[in-house]
Amino acid sequence: MDKDSRLFGFVIGCIVPVLAYIVLDQIFEMLTQVGVLANPSGEGINRRLRTVGLLAICVNLVGFNWAKNRRYDYTMQGIVYPTLIYVAAWIYMHANVLF
Repeated sequence: MDKDSRLFGFVIGCIVPVLAYIVLDQIFEMLTQVGVLANPSGEGINRRLRTVGLLAICVNLVGFNWAKNRRYDYTMQGIVYPTLIYVAAWIYMHANVLF
């Protein structure tokens, strides 16, 4: 697969946030078990879900910056599409709290 293609960027944009969510959720869980963070309950669980989801979406900026530094314009475009889909889904899921 060519590194400067929209398909490659789309794959990166789809996979990276999912992996980042898994890693960040495990980090938050580990910090809770150690006692650094309080154990969430009620609204705290939803707040943590929103935070981890937003941070996972933002991890796409790393791939976007990598493609920008190598001047992979088509890859950057491919990363933007799933990022916008994830952002729209995140806003839809949490619209009642945000607005």
